[in-house]
Amino acid sequence: VQLQASGGGLVQTGGSLRLSCAASEGTISTYIMGWFRQAPGKEHEFVSAISQTGEITYYGDSVKGRFTISRDNAENTVYLQMNSLKPEDTANYYCAARYSGSYLAIGGYEYWGQGTQVTVSS
Repeated sequence: VQLQASGGGLVQTGGSLRLSCAASEGTISTYIMGWFRQAPGKEHEFVSAISQTGEITYYGDSVKGRFTISRDNAENTVYLQMNSLKPEDTANYYCAARYSGSYLAIGGYEYWGQGTQVTVSS
């Protein structure tokens, strides 16, 4: 499956963005889907993940209560709604897919999108 993330951009503190991760050459319905981010000079950070059916979701501590992950298997797309954005949310955001295993661990995610840049100005 090929993944393409989009929806990033420049937003002021307190603003919102919705990221999308569209899949092609395959269906996402059998995959756990995750979002990770990487800020300059930092390692990848787990943001959120969602089970194949959408019933189970996980969030990193830094985004809990502000971000919401969802998926539309019919549209072959995963979303990340980001509200109350802060400057520390500035990063390149990646979507990823895995068949099974730990939702939070970056290792094991087999397919990755190219990333979309989110910049939050203060």
